[in-house]
Amino acid sequence: MATVEGRPAQYGVTLRQLRELMESRGAEGLAKINALGGPQEICKKLYTSPTDGLSGSKADMQHRREVFGSNLIPPKPPKTFLTLVWEALQDVTLIILEVAAVVSLGLSFYKPSEDEEDIAHLDEEEGHYQWIEGLAILISVIVVVIVTAFNDYTKERQFRGLQSRIEGEHKFAVVRANEVKQVPISEIVVGDICQIKYGDLLPADGILLQSNDLKIDESSLTGESDHVKKGEAFDPMVLSGTHVMEGSGKMLVTAVGVNSQAGIIFTLLGAAVDKQEKEIKQMKKEAKKQQKKGAQTQSQRKSLTGDDEGANSHGNHADNHVAPADKPAPESGHKKEKSVLQAKLTKLAIQIGYAGSTIAVLTVIILVIQFCVRTFVLDGKVWKATYINNLVKHLIIGVTVLVVAVPEGLPLAVTLSLAYSVKKMMKDNNLVRHLDACETMGNATAICSDKTGTLTTNRMTVVQSYICEKLCKVTPNYRDIPKEVAETMIEGISVNSAFTSRIMPSQDPTAPPMQVGNKTECALLGFVVGLGQSYELVRERYPEESFTRVYTFNSVRKSMSTVIPYKGGYRLYTKGASEIVLKKCAFIYGHEGRLEKFTRDMQDRLVRQVIEPMACDGLRTISVAYRDFVPGKADINQVHIDQEPNWDDEDNIVNNLTCLCVVGIEDPVRPEVPEAIRKCQKAGITVRMVTGDNVNTARSIAVKCGILKPTDDFLILEGKEFNSRIRDANGEVQQHLIDKVWPKLRVLARSSPTDKYTLVKGMIESKAFDTREVVAVTGDGTNDGPALKKADVGFAMGIAGTDVAKEASDIILTDDNFSSIVKAVMWGRNVYDSIAKFLQFQLTVNVVAVIVAFIGACAIQDSPLKAVQMLWVNLIMDTLASLALATEMPTADLLQRKPYGRTKPLISRTMMKNILGQAVYQLFIIFSLLFVGDRILNIPSGRYQEVGAEPTQHFTIIFNTFVMMTLFNEINARKIHGQRNVFEGLFTNPIFYSIWIGTALSQVIIIQFGGMAFSTAGLSVDQWLWCLFFGAGTLVWGQLVTSIPTRKIPKKLSWGRGQPDPETIQPGPDYDSDLDKKPRAGQILWIRGLTRLQTQIRVVNAFRQGLDSRGSLADAALAEALRKQTALSKRYSANASVDYGELAPPELDVERLSSHSHTETAV
Repeated sequence: MATVEGRPAQYGVTLRQLRELMESRGAEGLAKINALGGPQEICKKLYTSPTDGLSGSKADMQHRREVFGSNLIPPKPPKTFLTLVWEALQDVTLIILEVAAVVSLGLSFYKPSEDEEDIAHLDEEEGHYQWIEGLAILISVIVVVIVTAFNDYTKERQFRGLQSRIEGEHKFAVVRANEVKQVPISEIVVGDICQIKYGDLLPADGILLQSNDLKIDESSLTGESDHVKKGEAFDPMVLSGTHVMEGSGKMLVTAVGVNSQAGIIFTLLGAAVDKQEKEIKQMKKEAKKQQKKGAQTQSQRKSLTGDDEGANSHGNHADNHVAPADKPAPESGHKKEKSVLQAKLTKLAIQIGYAGSTIAVLTVIILVIQFCVRTFVLDGKVWKATYINNLVKHLIIGVTVLVVAVPEGLPLAVTLSLAYSVKKMMKDNNLVRHLDACETMGNATAICSDKTGTLTTNRMTVVQSYICEKLCKVTPNYRDIPKEVAETMIEGISVNSAFTSRIMPSQDPTAPPMQVGNKTECALLGFVVGLGQSYELVRERYPEESFTRVYTFNSVRKSMSTVIPYKGGYRLYTKGASEIVLKKCAFIYGHEGRLEKFTRDMQDRLVRQVIEPMACDGLRTISVAYRDFVPGKADINQVHIDQEPNWDDEDNIVNNLTCLCVVGIEDPVRPEVPEAIRKCQKAGITVRMVTGDNVNTARSIAVKCGILKPTDDFLILEGKEFNSRIRDANGEVQQHLIDKVWPKLRVLARSSPTDKYTLVKGMIESKAFDTREVVAVTGDGTNDGPALKKADVGFAMGIAGTDVAKEASDIILTDDNFSSIVKAVMWGRNVYDSIAKFLQFQLTVNVVAVIVAFIGACAIQDSPLKAVQMLWVNLIMDTLASLALATEMPTADLLQRKPYGRTKPLISRTMMKNILGQAVYQLFIIFSLLFVGDRILNIPSGRYQEVGAEPTQHFTIIFNTFVMMTLFNEINARKIHGQRNVFEGLFTNPIFYSIWIGTALSQVIIIQFGGMAFSTAGLSVDQWLWCLFFGAGTLVWGQLVTSIPTRKIPKKLSWGRGQPDPETIQPGPDYDSDLDKKPRAGQILWIRGLTRLQTQIRVVNAFRQGLDSRGSLADAALAEALRKQTALSKRYSANASVDYGELAPPELDVERLSSHSHTETAV
């Protein structure tokens, strides 16, 4: 018989039995467990120990993975490089260019016999060169496609890396070889014993071995929003993807990965997708047949105008079937709006798309009409086949004007800037889960921060204690405390704290010991150690399994109580916020350990003389108390019982307690926080503290941080008073009442998570001021989820935060530090500015190139800038410039200005002044060179040339000057707020100057050696100096433009003021901007290839592998569920359900399921 590490290789229970076991609930589940012999017997069958767990040896783990599967759901393989190349080739404008180039290439070899006399007139050389332009365009198309595909490929890999980093952060407490270890969830196997606690997101299916007051949110599976009570005696089944809302316990893992309940559902989804994809391909074939019958014109119109609403890149009718599924069902207002910047950019790109298309079409029409009139009417020539070549040339010029007109570099600039920032922000301890959060953070006007751990160090120590009427400001001597009181207190602290909280010796002997688990509990355990006692010995005497009942800490109780068997009866220990625990105390130990009645007067005196002074020093005050239930004769502070008390009657059980001690716990303010808050205030961001602590503690910390100054006239409210001020007589929250409170509120103490949510919602929805608030919130607890989701940007704590909080957040602070939020603000503002810089640069080039091509076509029947030249300019201004301008590092002066807010125009008056000012200069120079340049520079004119003629120095100088002006204007574009010194910080960005120098050198090579391919003729040194002179002139001209006072410019010239149009802000998951939601719908041009990076849709949603919003998914509801599979998507729908008929339970909420971190890459 085969063995693994000395045990049989055959398990006593099969994979199928375990799968079936997990499909039942409640009494039915219990019956099935008992049929297998009960939880202990199942442990034996799986060769694991309920107390020691698995051995953790490699051979054992590997064998379990082979038999029961590993805790991973395999992601769909990424698209291959060739697939990405094929996709990049699908763009309609790209196809038009390819066809035109091929026709041009073909015609250059076509020499009909009747043309012989004409050809004789042509220079013998010219015939050889006619094919070069067509080939050059084809080659540039190929380059563009390969670069696009490569960009897509690397971005997808990068974002998969980010995803695996987020998943790698998720670890879970597992007992192995009698030690609790934090193990990555992918390494959990069947047979593992996991410790589960408040705030956990369960990584696998299992059965409970032991539990305390356990309540689980199963809405992700059932759609039921009520929390389900779990216990080994009545409902021991716990499932992956569900959240622990209260309590703690131990579970035996029985199903992982694709065999868990969540995994089974994902597998069904995956199968459904594959089936749908086959149907889509079939539909596309049919649609193409229909298209040939007359839908082509519509398809092109959509592609050229950037119609974002309709079909996908091919304009297929099949894709309209998916319309209802593409727009997620309106959920109860929890989905965030599309980010402000996206909405403005989408609108801008569409408008420029329309303008560009119009001018392109006009250019072609004018060129064709002029050619026809001149050739057939004025010269009276007869139609010949070779004239097709002329018409194709005109078409190529028209398409190229369109290529240059449309700023397809915009999505690239946004993506590059965000991707670059996200990478850098990781080093600044910001793990960004949703890309747009990074940019939104730059507009933040308010931050609502927690106190503990964010503003403070979260390393807590007991610094004051009040025991037996003795107040000590240092750790007291254990012998000085009456023996009975001391022993009871030590026992109470050791037993009545989560067994996951403990003090560990530090690896560095000079450093203080490590605190593991809840920091407040660690402070109390540290106090026990400081008294020279061992909490571990007490815990060995009372293991968790022996507890009768545990009332775990939650935000309503603000205390924790544990009941243990004691001398034939029971003893209840309680610890919690002083004012709450003391109200439940009827007795207290007085001088020398005498038991005294705790009267109302004594309570008031204790609060006044002990608790308030502690709180005013910024200490958190905790009281420890107990109560005995005895079967025999009861003392004054004990309760006589004949039978087991009703533990569910919590109010009566946790009452008439005996107070043992009050301790003051210090959590010092982080040294860097006051400076960070000062920076925020300077940057126009209001910081508010929202804490569960008592109002005096909160005030003290707020003053130390600099949120409050002693002289300020700001509000400090407790949760109760806050609620009484914002609710009307019926108890309903009223916006106009909130508007009276929030502007002056700085500290909200003793607040519940609901208060936090109400405040955030009230601020975001407030219209009390012209500038709407953009609110960031920090949170760490399970109950902070709603506030984190509601906020414009939610920050979760990486160290202290629960899994639930991290799931709800946009950014995870890996060091839990407030000053990291300030760095996020800086990066966010930098993203906004980078995009503005790129816009300022690109729109100048667009305006000039389009006007030059259009007027050239009208005036001299030719575009001074040839097709290949314009493609090169487009390459410079789109790809390279967006890379150069999007990678500027943030500077401290970003925090010197007020936030832009929701209503700031995208293109400010200063930017518009720069764009128009530079365009005037460039157009003046180019037209001067075009019409009189040949005379000034004493060179032959290049105007009115025949098709296929040699390139002239005249037109080469125009092209070169235009590129030089563009390059020097790129330096101007680095400043958007009217700064004079455009060179400041130039050498801090190696990417910028490397690209700039590289582009300049490429230009020299193109001019001197480009020949027929680029329609250039080599220039002399004098001519080069003229070009450089005109180029550098843009820097001087820029200084003149800066001198014009912006105030004098009419406000109408700023663009994008006010809230963007509602139709552009559709609620949608995450960062698929309308620009890119349907890949290539707004991709107005071929070179989107180069720039697209599949922009947001595939970059940000690289993990939505199976879901392609282009696909026509027959079942709209299924499509809706699949859309939600995006791993980095906001999740808050409690009820969006998907009906699979026979496949799965009818009320299956796939969205909440997908929040399961380790299954995020499922579909």
